Amino acid sequence: MEKKCFKILAKVNKLILPSYTKKRLDITKATKLQLIIIGWRAYVTMKALD
Repeated sequence: MEKKCFKILAKVNKLILPSYTKKRLDITKATKLQLIIIGWRAYVTMKALD
């Protein structure tokens, strides 16, 4: 059940949140908000793949 929720959340993230890898954002120059978004997307992706 939890994995299914994270898969749905990952799809929603993909639609709503910006992809910084496609924009070639330099991690060292990212703002705090951008780092939070990157971390959130990574966390959801890892949970969806487990």
